Amino acid sequence: MQYLSIFFLGMILSFLGQLPLGTINMTAIQIAVQEHFRKAWKYSMGIALVEMVYLRLILSGMQWIIQNRLLFSIFNWLTILFFGVLGVLGFISAQKQSPDQKALLLNNRLDRFLLGMSMSALNPAQIPFWVIWSGYFLNQGLLKPGFTNFNMYTLGTGLGTLCGLIVYLYGGNWLVIKMKTSNRTLNKMMGIVFFLAALAQLYRLLWP
Repeated sequence: MQYLSIFFLGMILSFLGQLPLGTINMTAIQIAVQEHFRKAWKYSMGIALVEMVYLRLILSGMQWIIQNRLLFSIFNWLTILFFGVLGVLGFISAQKQSPDQKALLLNNRLDRFLLGMSMSALNPAQIPFWVIWSGYFLNQGLLKPGFTNFNMYTLGTGLGTLCGLIVYLYGGNWLVIKMKTSNRTLNKMMGIVFFLAALAQLYRLLWP
């Protein structure tokens, strides 16, 4: 029963963490709309896998990622640059492309599972999120130290991530079809999300 409680604790936290609109879930919508749900599922599993790896490393005491300020700062600046460039290119591409052309990020042969892994790996904001919440749960006694406890918690977060992305995969696809949104409009929206993500990351760096 204890393991089940820990599993659901991780699942609920991760599910709620996936609900705010961002680059990861917007990309999931684009894949579902412009390609196929099977590829969107592969992308989502790539996201969940890397998130679970990050969390398990943190729970194992690998907090040197945070403590090494220089390394973490460089990684954050690279993320800002990456999202900023994708945002600008997204706008440029949307202006030039036909209404049915794929988004810039999807206009390649990269396996969607690997794309999901890459997008998740380039999301450093999840590291402090997991450190803060996992530390809180440990302090409150909701999550107790232990190999099996940590594994159940991590597995729960993986399922929670998938459940959160499912909301966007199917809900977003339904909304796009309902509103008859063209790919060009969707790509412009994605450019805005990438640009806002870059600004949000910059804000967190300059005003921690």
